[in-house]
Amino acid sequence: MIKLIDEIIIELSDTGNYRMLETFIAHGTKTVADHCRDVAIMSVTITEKLNMTIDHRRLIIAALLHDYYLYDWHVKDENHNLHGFFHGKKASDNALRDYKVDREIQNAIKRHMFPLTPIPPTTKIGIVVTLADKICATKETLRISK
Repeated sequence: MIKLIDEIIIELSDTGNYRMLETFIAHGTKTVADHCRDVAIMSVTITEKLNMTIDHRRLIIAALLHDYYLYDWHVKDENHNLHGFFHGKKASDNALRDYKVDREIQNAIKRHMFPLTPIPPTTKIGIVVTLADKICATKETLRISK
């Protein structure tokens, strides 16, 4: 699955602004691009461990684009105040604009910050990406190695 993840990263990098994620820090010292790749790996791992039937390509795209908000949230700016509450919508809007993602992927991206966003994800892809993001963000913030 790592090969598929890396192939999709290349596709996203060739067609949109995905490479910008390499210039922003997510948590600790991880770039947003590295964090998104880790979330994609964790998402696939979760589905394999739970023996879930799921479209892995669409799951990976949602995971890779879940933080596609395209700004440095560490820089004070009124356009990204309350980042944790609102970046899912911004990432979803950007993903729709740049990659024409479908409604399920858009919804997974938009709701991945539950419970900071009040409406939880309701699809398998959304639930898995949300869980994977929480696991990866916690590891990165606490600097827990793999």
